[in-house]
Amino acid sequence: MRIVFMGTPEFAAKALEALIHDGQDIVLAVSQPDKPKGRGYRLEPSEVKKLALAHGIEVITPNTLKDESVIEKLKSANADVFIVAAYGKILPKAVLDIPPLGCINIHASLLPALRGAAPINRAIMEGHTKGGITIMYMEEGLDTGDIILQEEIAIPPDMTAGEYHDRLAVLGGECIVRFLQLAESGNIPRIKQDESLATYAKKIEKSDCLVTFRMSPQETVNQIRGLNPFPGAFVFLNGKRIKIYQAKIGAKTGEPGEILAVSREGIEVACGDGSVVLTELCCEGKCRMGADEYVCGNKVEIGAFFNV
Repeated sequence: MRIVFMGTPEFAAKALEALIHDGQDIVLAVSQPDKPKGRGYRLEPSEVKKLALAHGIEVITPNTLKDESVIEKLKSANADVFIVAAYGKILPKAVLDIPPLGCINIHASLLPALRGAAPINRAIMEGHTKGGITIMYMEEGLDTGDIILQEEIAIPPDMTAGEYHDRLAVLGGECIVRFLQLAESGNIPRIKQDESLATYAKKIEKSDCLVTFRMSPQETVNQIRGLNPFPGAFVFLNGKRIKIYQAKIGAKTGEPGEILAVSREGIEVACGDGSVVLTELCCEGKCRMGADEYVCGNKVEIGAFFNV
């Protein structure tokens, strides 16, 4: 079966890796254009592009999929199916209509829950206890296509978004290989989504990352782990922005944002109807560090407030 693969970040690269390992015929890879990274702003290819080139797969990185020359290139690949994973752009109808078996998406949630741009972060931030991968037909709506198969996994209460991402990336590769086995047999399920159960995972904005300490302790812990490692939850103290990567529920109470206790075990902060203990932090321009190292090198006073 001839495949065009469309994807950009590490999540997509894991799926491409699974397809390569399975011996699939990937005739073309499509990814986002190289982007400047690092202090020198040197152009860096996407994870999918790097992997594809390493395996001798032709790669194109168009600025838009609406260009007629790009559409003709996709048609000329003569692929049976397009497989899409975190590509980063909406596929126009002219592209969706090209492959005979359709465009198949690897989505990082159990649809119809968490349609949209940030299902991994939002699942953790919202305190979900289960999640998983959906393999689905793509259509013009936002993640509204028919479901082919799903695989569910548990989300432990201490799992971070980064850890969940890595687990789903591997699972996505396993599921897309299963889809191709179904396609080879000519027996691909089509299950309509229940629109009444649809929820949305909006793109993470900077405002989502500020920890206000006004939510409950559990919601605050979920916010922090749901933004770990990227883009990272943050607070302000003594005029400096501090990122928070790990926290746990505390036992004290006070005014939201009030520092209640400081020790090598953590910085306890009042929030909602209780408190949280910050256990891993990062100053601007510094590496991540445990609370013990942070309190040794930075001024943190009991009774002071974050975000004041």
